[in-house]
Amino acid sequence: MPTDAETACFEAGIKFGTLYHQFAGTPVSPASSRSLETAMAEAIENQPHCEAVTVDILDDALEAELAGQSADYTELTGRFMEVEMRIAYEGVTVNTRMEMEGDYPLMKLVSVEDAPDN
Repeated sequence: MPTDAETACFEAGIKFGTLYHQFAGTPVSPASSRSLETAMAEAIENQPHCEAVTVDILDDALEAELAGQSADYTELTGRFMEVEMRIAYEGVTVNTRMEMEGDYPLMKLVSVEDAPDN
């Protein structure tokens, strides 16, 4: 049987996989980034055990990508966003973050915390 901490970490991985693979490729521009951030966060927060999601789409990176292109948008990828999540399961809280490591969007466990009475 998995421990509560292992289950909480698994839940975090499920949420990151859903967020990334559901939204990667979405057309995005600096004009639409705030509404896309909200949609992404609210969609993932619907899932069980998800306490909070913060999505920051990096407008400076978008603008740099769009400079000199004929299109007014590009496809959302990990290099255009930073994501943090907090997952809670049976008294265990898992804090996670997605950030670029080289050219790869890496999902990381920041901390795994037991409630004081666990």
